[in-house]
Amino acid sequence: MAVIAESGPEKGKTVRKPGAPRPVPRPDRTFYAKTKAFGRFGIRWFDPKLMPEQHWHGHVEFNWFTEGGMTYRFDGRLVEIPAQRLVMFWAGIPHQTVHIDHGPSGNARQCNVYLPLDTFLHMPHLGELTEAMIGGGIVMLPEDAVDDAILERWYQDYRSGNAERADILKSEIANMLRRTALVGWEELLPPWIETVSPSMRGASPLRYVVAMVRHILENLSEPLSARDLARVVGLHPNYALNLFTRVMRIPIRRFIIRMRLIRARALLFEGNVSIANAAFQSGFASLSQFYAHFRAAYGITPLEMRQNLLASSKDAGRTGEE
Repeated sequence: MAVIAESGPEKGKTVRKPGAPRPVPRPDRTFYAKTKAFGRFGIRWFDPKLMPEQHWHGHVEFNWFTEGGMTYRFDGRLVEIPAQRLVMFWAGIPHQTVHIDHGPSGNARQCNVYLPLDTFLHMPHLGELTEAMIGGGIVMLPEDAVDDAILERWYQDYRSGNAERADILKSEIANMLRRTALVGWEELLPPWIETVSPSMRGASPLRYVVAMVRHILENLSEPLSARDLARVVGLHPNYALNLFTRVMRIPIRRFIIRMRLIRARALLFEGNVSIANAAFQSGFASLSQFYAHFRAAYGITPLEMRQNLLASSKDAGRTGEE
């Protein structure tokens, strides 16, 4: 298990006991390892550092400072990140830490939460918050969204190696975002990537791609061809496909399949939808196609995943009764 050191050079830091379990690999770990467009879920505490150059990765990222703060260069714009407020943004847009305030004590700590972009895009009931993220905004969540203790508990759940604790953690993050979508947030950088239409010319590559992403998410259960997506933004199909791959770092067909798989997985978790209906409601043209993509992504069949879910739910119920 992991503990918090209370003395010595590691004071205040999380220290793992010898032989403590590492997080259990999830069935879709291979997908995230091979696909830069979507990073794996993660949480880390660390001493904040300047970044020598801008970078990008496939997450919606959350930043938290215990004290002090920092300055980002976000797609060329400078943005101040304060302490004791959770800030979120789409990390697929190039960003770089260019200044750090280590706070009055000089011992500021930073906590980052990395939510895979595909997971975030699938979350329901977020509305304008989703638009703010894929529109390039940087937002600050309500003051009561989290605190140091909650983030430390999340980190312990993440590092526990217990799949049930990890799922609860992700549910808490989803509920936090849903509440934020209801009560509102503060903008540190307003969304600037607007939707383009076929009549617009000379828009930035990111604007074209965001328009295609929005169209995919809104029409996931329908047939989606390269020609349809190109028509949305008024581009030649080959150019639209190449542009999407260059910006999102994943071919558009793989992006569509991934989003359909996540929708199907969520439907399977509901338990009251047949496997066939989960496949067709997610946009797969045939059951054989669905099974092939599902096994490739998750390492098990849809039926096995549903059975695992039911078994873990029963175990959790028995534990609660005890």
